[in-house]
Amino acid sequence: MVRRIYVEKKPALRQEAAGLLNELRSLLGISALTGLRLINRYDVEGLDEATFQRAVQTVFSEPQVDDATAALPTGDYTAFAVESLPGQFDQRADSARACIQLMTQGDRPAVRTAKVYLLSGEVTPADVEKIKHYVINPVEA
Repeated sequence: MVRRIYVEKKPALRQEAAGLLNELRSLLGISALTGLRLINRYDVEGLDEATFQRAVQTVFSEPQVDDATAALPTGDYTAFAVESLPGQFDQRADSARACIQLMTQGDRPAVRTAKVYLLSGEVTPADVEKIKHYVINPVEA
């Protein structure tokens, strides 16, 4: 069974999202973009529920600085996710697999990651394409 978790920095600690929002508004001129949230998505296969919940609190997130949820936030967002292409090394997923193996003293589970972008504002489809072109490296993702 594949289990999914979404992890986002707590509101006061979202500097990466704030910096990217500023870049997109100033460098790309997308003034209609009013907000941006960055969320790490983890898909894990090969763990029972109890081990997965333990991993959520110790491997996938830091409870003091991150919010972990089973679903994406609700709201009026334009969303897209970026994940590594097949065959590309995903360091975040590899690190998670290794940490879970250390935690369980068992086999490494299958882990896939993606970065989810939630865009707020009256962005047009052309704006979204400009943003995707800016944040996605087509060789890796």
